[in-house]
Amino acid sequence: MQTFLLLLIIGTFICLFRVARGPTAPDRAVAIDTIGVMVVGICGVFGVITGKDYYLNVAIAWALLAFIGTLALAKYLEGRGFDE
Repeated sequence: MQTFLLLLIIGTFICLFRVARGPTAPDRAVAIDTIGVMVVGICGVFGVITGKDYYLNVAIAWALLAFIGTLALAKYLEGRGFDE
């Protein structure tokens, strides 16, 4: 489990590098979405390691917020309003 957690953390930092150095805005948006997925995975691994169920609650909430944020960012990059 610790190896999987380490790989998720390394992947998160690689995505942070893509957010900082991404050549285009959509590349940065995909990297931010990937960071959200990795944070959900990290919370899930913490939940399995510690046996605490509130990590899974945090993971579910994070996944929902990341999804809504990705939709909002995609609409903004497309140039449409949020009510369309």
